[in-house]
Amino acid sequence: MADGYLTTHVLDTARGMPAQGINITLYALDGQTRRKIAQAVTNADGRTDSPILPKEQFATGTYELVFEAGDYLRATGQAGAEPLFLDAVPIRFGMADAAAHYHVPLLLSPFGYSTYRGS
Repeated sequence: MADGYLTTHVLDTARGMPAQGINITLYALDGQTRRKIAQAVTNADGRTDSPILPKEQFATGTYELVFEAGDYLRATGQAGAEPLFLDAVPIRFGMADAAAHYHVPLLLSPFGYSTYRGS
C-alpha cells in the first residue's frame, strides 16, 4: 500500500476567502482514457472533508481535477455575462512519488486562476 495521498482546496482570491460549495471531480488518466475516481464538495474552509484521493486508493500516475467554478461564481454574484469566462476549470498533473502528500489548490477569481504544488 502506498503512503501517498492527494488533497486540494479552493481560495476565492477576488473575495479574499475560502470558496465553499465547489464541486470537484478527480479523474485518473491513462493515454486517451479518462476514468472518474472521486467527487467531493468544498466545505466552509474551501477544503474537502477528507483527502480526495486517500492512502487506500493512491497510485502514481497522471490525474485531472475539474473544479466546477462557474456554479460557484454564479452563486456568489461574480459570474458576469454568459457564457462565463471561467466555468469548469481542469488541472492536469502527475504524481510520481508513491509516498508523498500531493496538495493541488486552486486560487480562483472570475477572470483567472492559478495553482501550485502545495504542502
